[in-house]
Amino acid sequence: QVQLVESGGASVQPGGSLRLSCATSRFTLEYYAISWFRQAPGKEREAVSCISSRTSSDSEIYYADSVKGRFTISRNDAENTVFLQMDSLKPDDTAIYYCAAERDHCSGYIVPDVIAYWGQGTQVTVSS
Repeated sequence: QVQLVESGGASVQPGGSLRLSCATSRFTLEYYAISWFRQAPGKEREAVSCISSRTSSDSEIYYADSVKGRFTISRNDAENTVFLQMDSLKPDDTAIYYCAAERDHCSGYIVPDVIAYWGQGTQVTVSS
């Protein structure tokens, strides 16, 4: 069953921007680290970013090398939402983007089996 909900996916031209959101009405996200993954047709699932929970002892933000400098992850726990700002989009960014929740710390991008909750995905298409 769907436990997280992504939104904001769309079709854009190269160089464009999108802002993805990850939210849930089922529980509060403040105790969870939130990761973004993506998967393109014929390609392996890739972790693109993660932000640790607000209550984590250590702040942690992760970006894959492929998106570093172009994507920005942030969270607004008052809104129970995590965002992924995607700038300077490239055709290689085309994929279904999924958000995922794990307890406190970012480790799911290394070992996805520890992730507790997944969203259903939102399609991002970057093309001319």
